[in-house]
Amino acid sequence: MNSMIEIQDDDASNILKDIAHHFDLKREIDNRESCVRIPKQTGSGYIKAYCFDFGISVLESDFILSQHLDLKFKRSQVHPLKILFNRGNSFTYHLTNSTDDITIDRLEGAIIASTPQKNHIFKIPANEPINMFSVEINRKLFEDKIADFILEMNDDLIDLFRDANGVNPFFYKGLYSYEIERLIEDFMDSEHEGFMRWVFLEAKVYEIIVNQLKQYLDDLFEPEKRKILRKATIEKIEKAVEIIEQEIDSMDSVSQLAKRVGLNQNNLQKGFKLLYAVSVKEYIRNYRIEKARQLMETTSLNITEITYKIGINSRSYFSKIFKQKYGVSPKLYKEQIKNNRQVS
Repeated sequence: MNSMIEIQDDDASNILKDIAHHFDLKREIDNRESCVRIPKQTGSGYIKAYCFDFGISVLESDFILSQHLDLKFKRSQVHPLKILFNRGNSFTYHLTNSTDDITIDRLEGAIIASTPQKNHIFKIPANEPINMFSVEINRKLFEDKIADFILEMNDDLIDLFRDANGVNPFFYKGLYSYEIERLIEDFMDSEHEGFMRWVFLEAKVYEIIVNQLKQYLDDLFEPEKRKILRKATIEKIEKAVEIIEQEIDSMDSVSQLAKRVGLNQNNLQKGFKLLYAVSVKEYIRNYRIEKARQLMETTSLNITEITYKIGINSRSYFSKIFKQKYGVSPKLYKEQIKNNRQVS
């Protein structure tokens, strides 16, 4: 059975107020923060709202509902710009008068704006973890914040923020960056209280806005020219590191490794350079040397056995790269370990 809520589309606090009214829930209010907790008969989890100055508010949610829910936003005088990030399972979205659902997948960020004729409808599936972080910007109020700077913006951003009354619809989505995920976690995990908490949270919201706008502009370039590393890409690179460390004795080629984690070789190399400041081959070589050192210190394997254990077929090559790293040959290093044990 489906359920629908009609909610005000002006700031996060009023969105939460309408949700609380629909489910007959009490809002927990602390200054400009409010929260509703989903009851057991409806599901589990929470939805929080934060209201800042200049028309900025935040909706943070982490919940599961037992029934499908449609969130239908009402027509209003001002239609906020929504910058949202999906940290949980997928949900769909469309504008009224349209039957084309747009899926917002996990790790995707979106910038969306409705119009008086076309309002948002979000479809929240039943029994799925929904973890969403949404920044709501009332562009009418936000004008005072950016008035002195708007002409210095990129033309695409000028058009976006000058549409203060929400006359034109807008939609953009893409995998959001690792930096944005870190900022959201900083926001959610803040242990500050009172004034310091509020200043900290507000600063993080502006950082999130700036980083998502930078990513939007970055996405206007062709993929090979983009500079911002997406969180989804980082997860694939971390998977590649896991494969390297688990299969170091029988490592695939770099191209095969890229294929296994779902990246092209150029993006894999780019990711390793950004995250670890080395190429994939350099990372593999460094890990092999470090693994060999650990085996020498913790096992009774001889040099030849260790060489094969780390996926190198040439003992002379292994000796060469080990000496470059540690300044001594593997044989001498192993003898030093043996002598140190005898002394102790």
